[in-house]
Parts: sequence; structure tokens; C-alpha cells
Amino acid sequence: MKKKFMGLLATAALLLAACSGGGDTTDSGSTSTSGDTAAVSQTISVSTAGELTTLDSGQYTDTYSSDMIGQLAEGLYRLDADGQPELAMAAEDPEISEDGLTYTFKIRDAEWSNGDPVTANDFEYAFKYVANPENASSSINQMDIFQNGYEVRNGDAEPDTLGVTALDDETLELTLASPISYLDQILVGTPFMPRNESFASDLGTAYGTSSDNFLGNGPFTISGWNGNSESWTLTKNENYWDADNVQLDQIDVQVITETATGVNLFDTGALDFTLLTDTYAQEEQDNALSHYDTRSLVGYVSANQNREVTGNVLVRQALLQSIDKEGYVENVLGDGSTALNGFVPANFAYDPDSGEDFREENGDLLPYDLDAAKEAWAAAKEELGQDEITLEILSADSTVARRTVEFLQGQWQDNLEGLTISVASMPLSNRLQRQTDGDFDLVFGTWTPDYADPINFLEFYDSTGGLNTSGYASESYDAGLQEARTTLANDPEARWDELLALEKQLIEEDTAVLPIYQGALAYLQSERLQGVQTFQFGRTVSYRLAYVTE
Repeated sequence: MKKKFMGLLATAALLLAACSGGGDTTDSGSTSTSGDTAAVSQTISVSTAGELTTLDSGQYTDTYSSDMIGQLAEGLYRLDADGQPELAMAAEDPEISEDGLTYTFKIRDAEWSNGDPVTANDFEYAFKYVANPENASSSINQMDIFQNGYEVRNGDAEPDTLGVTALDDETLELTLASPISYLDQILVGTPFMPRNESFASDLGTAYGTSSDNFLGNGPFTISGWNGNSESWTLTKNENYWDADNVQLDQIDVQVITETATGVNLFDTGALDFTLLTDTYAQEEQDNALSHYDTRSLVGYVSANQNREVTGNVLVRQALLQSIDKEGYVENVLGDGSTALNGFVPANFAYDPDSGEDFREENGDLLPYDLDAAKEAWAAAKEELGQDEITLEILSADSTVARRTVEFLQGQWQDNLEGLTISVASMPLSNRLQRQTDGDFDLVFGTWTPDYADPINFLEFYDSTGGLNTSGYASESYDAGLQEARTTLANDPEARWDELLALEKQLIEEDTAVLPIYQGALAYLQSERLQGVQTFQFGRTVSYRLAYVTE
């Protein structure tokens, strides 16, 4: 699987790869530049397509926040210039027990932005914060990789029993529930960032709610964000352990939800980096400054199963099979995204025995089929005893999100007799809050995995996971996920077969999610800006290795 995946990544510049971690990174962060960058003002202006909702790595639920946290904080591993995991806060490769369950890390001599030392306890505190169900972290299920993680999450064990222990200030011991060959990939993820205990515990729930209420250990610091600001500034963190290899001094960030605005500002030189969507992605294809990178992002609709209509599986199947996904990606997105008939994307994970792509092997699950959709819809209305049905779909207020739900509204009203769809677009934080509160019929969102394994998609609908706001709950599905995490960990082919079966249950049998497309990353980048990293999954972009030339 790894060889085939690496072969794919060799064709795309600076994408996140799934591979084993490397050695010491003392020199690996250096940037190959042409000319003397010290003579050039190392200040850039960039846009982000969505608002920043939190700086708390234990509470984020969206890619935009994760991207910013990734500029400000750093875990045991980071991504090198080739997008591969390398040592970061870990000073050297860990010692691994013979059974593959215990990893012992030495923490690098590093500081928080306020000068406090980064210690092993900062990792223990952070991981146990996420694992503690009282904190309602959306990433809580990710701590299942550790001993007792699943039991802690479900209230059957105390957070202190999680297999994460600071043996002393410089030594961190991680005990896994089952062996994991790609642990370095997982530990790059945002939920595995450290947390300064004295600073965070003093603030309580206010931690991460503004730039003043956050402390990082990464390449940059943040200022000017009050929790609602639509612009802020990133500044080089002089206390960062690898500051000598950070070229940029300042990054001015603006929230720009309208693609047209971003393109116009880029054309005038006011922006050095901005995303492209819909017609602009098509129009800029001949522009030498435009870039198109593959992504493992999935766009989907989630239905509230705690409501009568959307809780009906026939309704959900009718909605899913009445969407012309090919028409959508061609006419609405136009950025290289592709129609997706499954929740695990293509070119992402491969059969450990045959090397076959997961998406190809599991086939198209409930694809566009108007006859089947209308049949399911008629049966659903009969079951519900309703001829006229009205549903609301929520989305964020970005251009692509609004255009997406308007497309879905047209598809469903045209194809399913008696159905009326109302659209509610709002700031991302409001949409996320309504999801969390269960105040929705349907909601459009996107999901990007943290590492290259199908379970990182499938566990999205774990009934006890923090990301599952749909009300979907299946004992057999949850049990299958847990089996894939634990008892099948040392039997790759049996585990793979279980993951294939779980996806079919998720979509074909229970239709818990309505997948629509696999995304791409299209953007404009100024000629003077070099070294920007973009990733296939996990966070979208990093400026750690970026620099400005003449």
C-alpha cells in the first residue's frame, strides 16, 4: 500500500504523504532559495475562505481553524518539504517495545511563545484533555489509539488511565491499544498538539477563544483575533526551536468568502495567496499563477436521524440517488473535483494484499439513479403518510457552500415530487453550533482526514464520536470500527475487508451520510511567494517553509 501511495504523491508537489517518520530534523527545515531573502521584506498577505472559530486544538471542528492552529503549534511530528512526517517536538526517533505497543519519546529542548519550556507533561495534559468526555472534544475518538482510550471515551475508565504518561519533563511514554504502523502520520494531526497546562487550565473554556487566550509553540504567533475578527496577523515566533529556518516575518490573513473578491485582490497585488472555486477555478486554468492540487476532502450531506422525515432511511436514499454529481462537479465546482459514490475517496488507501484502490474495490455505492430515487421517495412518503414534505438544508456562507446547497435544492425539488427545500446559509460558527445542537434537517459540510487510512473517514459516524451530530447509532457499526482498531490490527487483510463492509453498511444499508464529491485544491499564488506547502489531507496549507523573493 505504501509504495503505491508514494508513487502517486511523486506526481504532486508538496502533498502530504503516508510514510514512516524520518530522523533528526536539524537541517531538514532549511529552505532552498534563490538569492538573498534577507534583503527582501518577508511579509505576505493571504486569504482564508472561512472564519477562524477556535485556536483550541482540542475543540476545533473545521479545516480553517485547523489550518491556523497548524501555523501556531507543533506536535511530536511535523511535515517536511516533501509533505512527509519528520521529527518536531520529538528530539529523536522513539524507542519502541518489542510488541509494538509502547513508544518512548524524548522531548526536544523547545519553548512556548512566552518562554516556558515545552515538556512531556504538555502532551500528556493535551491528550487526556481530548480523551476526557467531560470536555466534549470533537476529536475524542482519535484518542482511541491509546490504551484505555475507548474505555475513557465511553465513561468506563478514568482519563488518568489513558496510555499517555510523562515519565519526566523530557520523556513521554505512549502506550497503544494495538500496534499502528503509521503512528507518525497520526501524531502530525491537530488533535495531537501539546497544551501548556498552567496557561490553559487558568483560562478554562476561554482558552483558544482569542489570540490573547492562546499560547503556541510553532513557527508563528497570532495577534488581532478577538474571536470574531475577519482579519489577523501571524508573526514569526522567535522562540520557535527551528526559527532560523522560518523565512517569513509576517503574514496578514483576511477571511474572504467570496471568490471574486479574492481574485480581484490577488490581481491588484493585495494578496499573495487565495483559493479558487467554481467558475473562477475554470477561468484561471491558463493563468501561470494558478495551481490545482488533488485532495482527499469529501463534500457530503448529513441528515438528522432524530427527526421523523430525515430519520427515514428511504428518504435519505432518495435524496442521495437523486443528485446528479457529475453535473455538480462540472458546473458548480469546476476545480478538478470529482463525483464520489462512497465516503472514502479515490487514490487515498490501497488493499494491503492486492494494492487495489479502496474506492475501486468497494465500487459505486448508491450512485445517481433517478428511477431508484423516485421509487424510494414514493415508498418513503407512504411510510410517513405525507404527500408534501418541507426540509431545510444548512450550509456555511462561503461561495461554494451556498452554490452547493442551491444546486441540491434544485435537484431535489425537480426530481422528488412533493418536496420543498429551504436553504439557510450562515457563518460557519453558527452552522457548526446548530449541528452540535441537533437543530437541522440536512447540513452540507466537508471532511478532510488526518492520515491515510479508511477508518479516519468511517469513524466520523461512530455513535460516540464527537463529530457525529447526525444521531446515527448502530451497535454493529461501532463494534466493527472498534474491531478494526484493535483485534484486527495485526491482520491487515481481514481489517481491510472489515473496513470495506463498514462503508457499505454506512451508505448502502443505513445511508447515514450522503457523499457528493471528492475535492481538489485550486489557488492563486503570487510569483514572488515560494515554498508554500499544500497537503492532500489533514491541514490544507502551511507557510513554515515559505519565503518571498525579488
